[in-house]
Amino acid sequence: MADAASPDRTPPGGDQHIPVMLEQIVDLLAPALESSPETEAPILVDCTLGLGGHSAALLAACPQARLIGLDRDTQAIAAAGERLAAYADRIELVHAVYDELPEVLAERGITAVQGVLLDLGLSSLQIDRADRGFAYARDAPLDMRMDQTADLTAEEVVNSYSAAELTRILRDYGEERSARRIADAIVAQRRTEPISSSARLVQIISGAVPMALQRSGGHPAKRTFQALRIEVNHELEALRGVLPAAVAALDVGGRIAVLAYHSLEDRLVKQVLRVAASDRAPRGLPVVPPELGPELRLLTRGADRPDQTEADSNPRARSARLRAAVRIAPARGRAA
Repeated sequence: MADAASPDRTPPGGDQHIPVMLEQIVDLLAPALESSPETEAPILVDCTLGLGGHSAALLAACPQARLIGLDRDTQAIAAAGERLAAYADRIELVHAVYDELPEVLAERGITAVQGVLLDLGLSSLQIDRADRGFAYARDAPLDMRMDQTADLTAEEVVNSYSAAELTRILRDYGEERSARRIADAIVAQRRTEPISSSARLVQIISGAVPMALQRSGGHPAKRTFQALRIEVNHELEALRGVLPAAVAALDVGGRIAVLAYHSLEDRLVKQVLRVAASDRAPRGLPVVPPELGPELRLLTRGADRPDQTEADSNPRARSARLRAAVRIAPARGRAA
């Protein structure tokens, strides 16, 4: 494996953002992206392309690999295209949500891939662009769409959902203990004037969350903004769709790596990988038939976390949880 990147594997293209757990991602996926007599041009699917930092490092480390990069954010695709220009003959960037992976592969006649990467949550582009409305620390329109061509915005959710619907979202997607109080406050305040800015929403939330919780639970708006973002972008539904599809798309020896940033995401990732890494034989069977054996072998013991140095230098990495697995048997329905 040739490594054209610098010794710390910082990808080419400038310091636009700091990819989370970059060393670990390259170490986990690169072995599956080396060419072989069976696969001269291994395929990596980066389902969450973002600014392309992870993909740039993998393309540099694996000179025979091809990239199919997916992102629902057209601004991210444009930025990643510039970052990955040196690899233009080995990449294809696609405007798609990651749960559209089966359609993307089918349209290209691809039946199996050697690597899949999912870096969930917000990209650096979305966090840093104040006008996108994702950050509770900056005043901006309540947008929160990862795909600017989509219809649903956070402003529509805040101003049209019932108190019961808002409570459910804040409780289920934000794990917010004051969900009902916040929902009632939102409904009461929007009767006076529609809520259209992040600053006003933060003010409403701060007034609804008890001071005791504010002192111990971080910024009072953090969980509400997370919940609204997940609702607007249907993130958990998309994740439930892509995980089994990504596992099924892996060739034998192919690897998947997933970075999650909160417990809701990580719980889904853990469940899907654990099931695929377990045999399906009835309990007590003395010998497990090959067709009922595990399809994956886990490459991480639980979830790997960034070390303290990375957490200190890159605050966005602090909550990251990395899980990975390798396919050890053909997918059901696919010949060996």
